[in-house]
Amino acid sequence: MSTQEEMRVFTKDDVKPGTFKGTTVAVIGYGSQGRAHAHNMRDSGVDVIIGARRGGASEKKAEADGFRVLAPAQAAEEAQLIAITAPDMAHQEIFENDVRPGLKAGDAILFAHGFSILYGRVKPPADVDVIMVAPKGPGDLVRREYEKGRGVPCLFAVHQDASGAATDKALAYADAIGGTAAAIFETSFRDETETDLFGEQAVLCGGATELVVMGFETLVEAGYPEELAYYECLHELKLIVDLLHEGGIAKMHEFISETAAYGDMVSGPRVINEETRDRMRAVLKDIQNGTFAHNWILENQAGKARYDQMMEADLTHNIEKVGQRLRDRMTWLQPGANNAGE
Repeated sequence: MSTQEEMRVFTKDDVKPGTFKGTTVAVIGYGSQGRAHAHNMRDSGVDVIIGARRGGASEKKAEADGFRVLAPAQAAEEAQLIAITAPDMAHQEIFENDVRPGLKAGDAILFAHGFSILYGRVKPPADVDVIMVAPKGPGDLVRREYEKGRGVPCLFAVHQDASGAATDKALAYADAIGGTAAAIFETSFRDETETDLFGEQAVLCGGATELVVMGFETLVEAGYPEELAYYECLHELKLIVDLLHEGGIAKMHEFISETAAYGDMVSGPRVINEETRDRMRAVLKDIQNGTFAHNWILENQAGKARYDQMMEADLTHNIEKVGQRLRDRMTWLQPGANNAGE
């Protein structure tokens, strides 16, 4: 059992009033996270501008949302805090071409994920603050929870404190996007990046989807209808995940049958066992020693041919064809079906 102390919860009481007074925040990268951050900060009274390529989709979307949009280099030069929320692999080019030339001593650069700093993709000068605020949820959720007067928990970290106020800036940013309505925890760029990558690869995305697909294939191989295999191995997963999300393993056991609980306890360890844990450790080691980052960077530099091949294999798997056919009959899953009560 772990003997580590609980992480401190930072709240609105920890946010220094007036931190962003006279500060312009530039958001560069108007995707899911960037758009949510920009909207939430604007609604919190922060002066927000958007940095986007002229004529691009992001520029049009941001202008339609009522933001003042400048070229990335202009936005970075005008702002005192530059939030880079574009995809990881674009950070190096954005920083070198658009951000670095306009940096002034005491400015702050903010990331929503620590990848580019941890693996040396971005190397800021010593006279600027380098901070991170990472919401533990997708941008759409960050925005929706804010609109409801709630928030998504956030991690924050300070990599470089040139101004002496880097922590104040990180906390103020987390507060402005709604984090203090939930909880804010302090971490490091390394810990956030390594745990985030591990979670995605071993559990949330890689682990979960491979488990689902292999379960589907096992039932179909044994002669069961594809429809039954889909319902049992993919469709019903949401029911279990919702219980886990709401109340942990205890709530799951409370709401499933005794037969399911018994099967969980006797068969779960037969599927996910010590060999699985060893493989997870290997995944984590590749993340910690930089192997994963190195390979992903090289894959991008080579044009992502292998990435595209693997993606195509995922999207053309029979579970996708069966699932689409079955989901088409689930009217509650159609776009807009769940919005009536919101």
